[in-house]
Amino acid sequence: MPVPADSVPVKKAKSFPLYRTVAGFVRDPLLQLQRINESADGELVRLGLGASRPYLATHPDHVQQVLRGESENFVRDGVFWRPLNRLMGASILAEGDDWELSKRVLQPVFTTRNVNRLTDLMATAINEAVDRLVAPGGGGRTVDGLPEMSRIVNETVIKVLFGDKISPVESDRLIPAFDQVARSIAFRFLLPFVPRLIPLPGDRAFRAAVKIMDETLFELVDRYRNDPGDGDDIFTVLCGARAAAGSELTDTWVRDNLLAMFATSTETTTLALTWLWPLLNDHPHVATRLYDEIDGVVGTERVRPDHLHRLPYVHQVVQELLRLYPVGWMFPRMATKPTTMGGVPIKPGDAVLISPFLTHRLASVWDRPLEFDPDRFLPENVRGRHRYAYFPFGGGPHQCIGRHVFNVEAQMILTSILSRFRPALARPIPPMPRIGATLRPRTNVELALAPLTGARAS
Repeated sequence: MPVPADSVPVKKAKSFPLYRTVAGFVRDPLLQLQRINESADGELVRLGLGASRPYLATHPDHVQQVLRGESENFVRDGVFWRPLNRLMGASILAEGDDWELSKRVLQPVFTTRNVNRLTDLMATAINEAVDRLVAPGGGGRTVDGLPEMSRIVNETVIKVLFGDKISPVESDRLIPAFDQVARSIAFRFLLPFVPRLIPLPGDRAFRAAVKIMDETLFELVDRYRNDPGDGDDIFTVLCGARAAAGSELTDTWVRDNLLAMFATSTETTTLALTWLWPLLNDHPHVATRLYDEIDGVVGTERVRPDHLHRLPYVHQVVQELLRLYPVGWMFPRMATKPTTMGGVPIKPGDAVLISPFLTHRLASVWDRPLEFDPDRFLPENVRGRHRYAYFPFGGGPHQCIGRHVFNVEAQMILTSILSRFRPALARPIPPMPRIGATLRPRTNVELALAPLTGARAS
């Protein structure tokens, strides 16, 4: 329910005008936001960003109001959604009727029961992808962590998205094209108020990559549009809805949802797992405990879904990883009706930015917020915590429907790698990410992979 305007004293949000913050935003936008976050300590603030003056809401009460209590008022619209709307159109990431339709079609794919049917397929894909980390002759390799995590995640997600309906050639076209989109969209994401007619770095690469993805996806849709066959994969479900009697769904609708699911299943998972290696390097006591648990449960076997319920510390590590480096770092919303937040009047058209990255680092909410401590997620430590102190997958009606798939996938990839190798960083990695559509490390995460004696490679 909207908060009545006369129910709380009206006050003005603390303002951070551009003339005070521009130098910090130019040097390091994310660090500047973190400083503002620490200064505000959960109070609603207004950011001066030149052509845009959004509110920044980080207190769990305010997050809950936006994502759940008044979710119908705070919609996924406005200037901050322009880059994503261009890419994913009328998909699960849209709003209103488009979102409701896509969610209704896709929801059955992500029930716990169906995900459990997919986990054996995921495990096979993960183990085969991790096999390729072994150098010729059986030794370890030194790898660039981000592209290697991307390769493992993409090979797994392709199986979940398309089942056996995509060829290796098509997969090899789609994966690098999407990676190019994820990197080239960064400037449009950071400067959404810049008109499309004004060129920005990355625009040309973005258009070229989208062209490749469209050609590949529309060819697939055309091939299976009228006879999608059987399968629990997302592509089959979308094509089945497209082919249903009386359906007015289009090929473009299938394409939009495939891209949306690809985006939310690959880039985000890749980045989260990439951040794991610097964290383990900097916290050897966590790494040792993790190794011991995996060695005791998995040993020299290949990881299977039934291992996961016996790996509680693996689960805690993934949860704490997502606290420090959430899969989506910023959720923009736009108010459609007048309301108040923390006593501050919010008008229709006002943008409100919700950031798991910033809320998860609030000292008033989390003890030692910058410390990597998986024991925060012991059952006794979770009880009593504000529901929206931790929301790496959003919340309310728009909570990510693929969150269970992410958790299973991330835990199996982590376990498969650490049951076979002991990774070591070639050099330290700065803990503050580089801002963009996602949170990427500032330097390459070079990993030396030492194989474990007796680890099963095939």
